[in-house]
Amino acid sequence: MIDVENCQLVYYPASILNRRTEKVEVFDDNLRQFVERLISIMAQHRGIGLAAPQAGVALRLFVVSLEVSPETAKVYINPSLTPKGAVESLDEGCLSLPGIYTGVKRYTDCEISSQDLQGNTVTESTEGLYARCVQHEFDHLEGITLVHRMDAAAKMVHRRQLKKLEEEYGSRV
Repeated sequence: MIDVENCQLVYYPASILNRRTEKVEVFDDNLRQFVERLISIMAQHRGIGLAAPQAGVALRLFVVSLEVSPETAKVYINPSLTPKGAVESLDEGCLSLPGIYTGVKRYTDCEISSQDLQGNTVTESTEGLYARCVQHEFDHLEGITLVHRMDAAAKMVHRRQLKKLEEEYGSRV
């Protein structure tokens, strides 16, 4: 049972951001309420995607809305990705790492298979920013953050911001 009311945005270096999540097994009202809360947190913080671990829940699901709108948000439960296309490096940010933007190499396209809120399997092709967002959120389900994607130079560039986050949120891990 997910304590939906207490779900809030989780910040680096929270340990939940560094571990692989568990498969969603139960598709019930509690899950639907959690998805609504996840969408609300994403919209409140002006994000285009948010994964369950970023709200303190270690389940394999995330939401995406490039329009930063609850009405257009899509939910992806127990997703699997098939990357396609070229690889390009673009700057990315993350709600769990505020103020940090770093270059990340990602595929330009990907196919995603997941379940919807009723447990039905849905497959779609994504491209461009949507594909990048899906890959970013999928990383969260695998325990991978932007910090893991940074090279040594980027870690040096962002060391002060990372240290500040560790000082501010490290005690809440």
